[in-house]
Amino acid sequence: MTRTEQIETRLREALAPRDLVVRDDSEAHRGHSGYQEGGESHFHVIIRSEAFAGQSRINRHRMVHKALGPELVAEIHALSMDLGE
Repeated sequence: MTRTEQIETRLREALAPRDLVVRDDSEAHRGHSGYQEGGESHFHVIIRSEAFAGQSRINRHRMVHKALGPELVAEIHALSMDLGE
């Protein structure tokens, strides 16, 4: 399973999003620190989930990191997020 698939699967299981987009932006970072040949080092995630209702921005980020788990987070160089209800 690719990292993209792992991210999508874990977020769907933990947050039951109404909308989810996982985009691999790695190619835009070729030659920069953290770039890995073959990609899957830099991601942008857009999530809309009821699980975020009433949560602060920092708590939403924490929820995503918890859903992904420390081992997967450690494999990702950069993760940008657009998180909404």
